[in-house]
Amino acid sequence: MDILLIAGLWLDGSAWDDVVPALKELGHCPVPLTLPGQGDGSASATLDDEVAAVLAAVDSTPERLMVVGHSAACSLAWLAADARPKKVAKVALIGGVPSVDGTAYADFFESKGGVVPFPGWGPFEGPDSSDLDEGARDRIASAAIPVPEGVTKGLVHLTDERRFDVPVALVCPEFTPAQAREWIGAGDVPELAKAKHLDFVDIDSGHWPMFTKPIELARLLASAAADA
Repeated sequence: MDILLIAGLWLDGSAWDDVVPALKELGHCPVPLTLPGQGDGSASATLDDEVAAVLAAVDSTPERLMVVGHSAACSLAWLAADARPKKVAKVALIGGVPSVDGTAYADFFESKGGVVPFPGWGPFEGPDSSDLDEGARDRIASAAIPVPEGVTKGLVHLTDERRFDVPVALVCPEFTPAQAREWIGAGDVPELAKAKHLDFVDIDSGHWPMFTKPIELARLLASAAADA
């Protein structure tokens, strides 16, 4: 199965470099996506531009596919399911949950000069980054791409309730499946509360398993795709 890979803030398609060969060995066709404004040199990109790039990638394959979103890009994967509910066979969400309709995509960090730079490791101390050594932290931070403010402040628009029919695998890195179930049950994740087919997948890692557990992550994604 084709598997579209969308990394979160500050990352381009190279974030999946260690996951792609493992997925290929497992018989899948991974497609790592570099988003507008996150690797193409455009500081004026908007959320609409990123959504358009995701949908273009979805439409470029003749078969149904699984769309994988990491962190903030979980919302992009969910937007793909909303816009192409018949084409997206499954959505896998890694370390994040979809934003609801009418809310900002990822307005979490301070912008400077029209872009949102990587804020350093302070906001991610604890379970998010506990599996990253100093070398890994330095590599991620030095490669981080400032994200255009037009992306982070863009509003999410969901329009088709058929998205709730698309199966979802929620990959739980820095949090546990039990915690995720608790958040959903408490009403904190309304989009996933309405999902009709939701599986919880545990992985013992921090927020960036594509860097720290790429082989295990690939196996989990391959298993999710096989279920689709």
